[in-house]
Amino acid sequence: MSEEPTNSVIGSPLPSERTLPFPPPRSGSHAGRIMQESTYSPNPPARHLPADAPNILIILIDDAGPALPTTLGGAVRTPTLDRVRAGGIGYNRFHTTAMCSPTRASLLTGRNHHRVGNGQIAELANDWDGYSGHIPKSSSTLAEVLRQYGYATAAWGKWHNTPAEETTAAGPFDRWPTGYGFEYFYGFLAGEASQYEPNLVRNTTTVLPPKTPEEGYHLSEDIADDAMAWLRNHRALAPDQPFLMYWATGALHGPHHIMKEWADRYAGVFDDGWDVYRERAHAAAKAAGWIPEDAALTPRPESLTAWDDVPEHQKPFQRRLMEVAAGFGEHADVQAGRLIDELERLGYADDTIIMYIWGDNGSSGEGQNGTISELLAQNMIPSTVDQHLAALEELGGLDALGTPATDNQYHAAWAWAGSTPYQGMKLLASHLGGTRNPMFVQWPGHIQPDPTPRTQFHHVIDIVPTIYEIIGISHPESVGGIPQDPIDGISLAYSIDDRDAPGRRRSQYFEIMGSRAIYADGWMASALGPRLPWVPGAPPGIQTWTPDQDRWELYDLEHDWSQAEDLAAEHPEKLAELKELFAIEAARNEALPIGGGLWVAALHPEDRISTPYTEWELSGDTVRIPEFCAPALGNRPNTVTMQLHVGDRANGVLYKLGGAGGGLTLFLADGVLTYEYNLFLIQRTTIASAEPMAPGDVTVEVETTYVEPRPGGPLRVVLRVDGAEVGSGTVPVSAPLLFSANDCLDIGRAYGGPVSRRYADRMPFAFDGRIDRVHIAYTAG
Repeated sequence: MSEEPTNSVIGSPLPSERTLPFPPPRSGSHAGRIMQESTYSPNPPARHLPADAPNILIILIDDAGPALPTTLGGAVRTPTLDRVRAGGIGYNRFHTTAMCSPTRASLLTGRNHHRVGNGQIAELANDWDGYSGHIPKSSSTLAEVLRQYGYATAAWGKWHNTPAEETTAAGPFDRWPTGYGFEYFYGFLAGEASQYEPNLVRNTTTVLPPKTPEEGYHLSEDIADDAMAWLRNHRALAPDQPFLMYWATGALHGPHHIMKEWADRYAGVFDDGWDVYRERAHAAAKAAGWIPEDAALTPRPESLTAWDDVPEHQKPFQRRLMEVAAGFGEHADVQAGRLIDELERLGYADDTIIMYIWGDNGSSGEGQNGTISELLAQNMIPSTVDQHLAALEELGGLDALGTPATDNQYHAAWAWAGSTPYQGMKLLASHLGGTRNPMFVQWPGHIQPDPTPRTQFHHVIDIVPTIYEIIGISHPESVGGIPQDPIDGISLAYSIDDRDAPGRRRSQYFEIMGSRAIYADGWMASALGPRLPWVPGAPPGIQTWTPDQDRWELYDLEHDWSQAEDLAAEHPEKLAELKELFAIEAARNEALPIGGGLWVAALHPEDRISTPYTEWELSGDTVRIPEFCAPALGNRPNTVTMQLHVGDRANGVLYKLGGAGGGLTLFLADGVLTYEYNLFLIQRTTIASAEPMAPGDVTVEVETTYVEPRPGGPLRVVLRVDGAEVGSGTVPVSAPLLFSANDCLDIGRAYGGPVSRRYADRMPFAFDGRIDRVHIAYTAG
């Protein structure tokens, strides 16, 4: 490493290669008629990269706002982020899309999210091109291009860019990470996972976690361990090959899962509530040099609860939720630090560019009023904090938060505080709290550390062309015979070299679920859209909403850092100009219809991605079918028929769908046939036979019908053994969308989280008899 880095990061351009893969090399030897008449002179291996091509490590934290890390004035200790900032440079006007899958698709392809089919998360995909959930092969990923040039490519953690309907063990696998250019993947395909009991994938194979929660398992630690092991193997077997590592945590996405000792580090830190935290973080961000001195603190939205208005008996719950989230964030950052430590130990540090992005969007308000089971929000089921407190008492009180027993997430006002000084948060593409995320770059010997942040306006689509420019390669016109779409990104390498260089990104549109904005030459026009993420239930009037109803705001970002002063009334011509530009960009980028991401989430949950089948034959050892691809046993009329051989007072799970935070299950407990519907921990319905089942060959039938045929309506459940009814009951409220984003349907045992507390201490509680046949069919009832 040179003593004085010069910030010379732009590589020498290689000969332009517009078609990938490279043609196979010809032999340097000459073949005669016989070996004695032949000459043997192998050509050296083809090399398409400069000898000093850097390694690349991209670290992406999930659902994290800019006012959380200590290095930016927050209260969450982030030693690794602090370290990368101290050793490199930061960008305080770097932007994401405001949602998970869209940001990741843009990060990996360099294209705007609708243009690569990711207008919303993969699980809420629909049939419009901009919302399909399918990244087209005409938009090859960074990994695919670098792999063709000779990079080793690997990814860990949260993926969230495979179509939900293609995530079973049957594939197809061409849209899994290994089909998008990563030669190795270990993590989870969905948008979230239990940090203790995730449904994991290695390459194209479902695998179980290497340890149980009781043995100390945590997902963030696991993906760090695995990445470090991969790195050691790479050092041993291909030390001269450059690599791309994409390491993306599930933190701080809900559920907020962390061991008690990490949460306890923040005891008392948040006692004075989110309003005071926001004021403190605002002043500290200025003192840290992260935001300008004239950056205004925007007011709390009227629909978001003030801390002083929280009932006193609920405040300990709200404080503990934030303590758990803070411990979760620190723990994730520490795991990233372990990976960087390993890079240094193996001698890779000086040859590696680290890009650390704190958040794929802003902090998430999907916990709404504070929750012990965060998928209540996605299912738009209203609940009260006192319901959560009552259920929490049964789980052991506040100490249950952060454990496998709950799927907790903090109050949306903590997300607002974590997005200080901005108005927005995750899911609001209209305001910077949802779209403005810190990004840091470190490259020893090439980038001079600079505590003053770069202020050029950039977007996550700019990462791919930046890396291409640094390496010295060009965007290919064809990959694998498929013509490539143009890249939307603009390299920000110029700003690495020159802190004061004029920004080159002149405009950028934003849209998520009808919330939208357009930036152009320092101005931003914003429309909130039809829903606020912190307001429970379906938005009023959503069935008839159109974007024409929305009021647009206008901000001069060159003089108003945080969108604090709406100038729409003062500059109607500028607002009209920007609205017209947004309309053009929306059409050009396949973002129509505006709000298309709401089609499934708010308008038509019956159209959610699901299996095309209406009837299934499963075996007694069928496990790990992701819920999106499994029979919808909790919200479709159906009949499950199982042919069993049971012993005396048999025990074990016959099937379970979902996890600890919500699901349904059928099991035997000392011969008693038991059905449980766990509505996100706040309501449990149990139906059981009066007597133990007699040993022998039996047929068990579970019939589920709607009492009222509407999404979320009550269900009638009847249990039969050999045709005779042995139990029945009503589930008062059903889950209209799904129980879990990452858990599964299992037959004969319960992997993942325990739906019922009755067998939580006996997981996986495998059935001790024999399951000969499982037949599931949707019915008309």
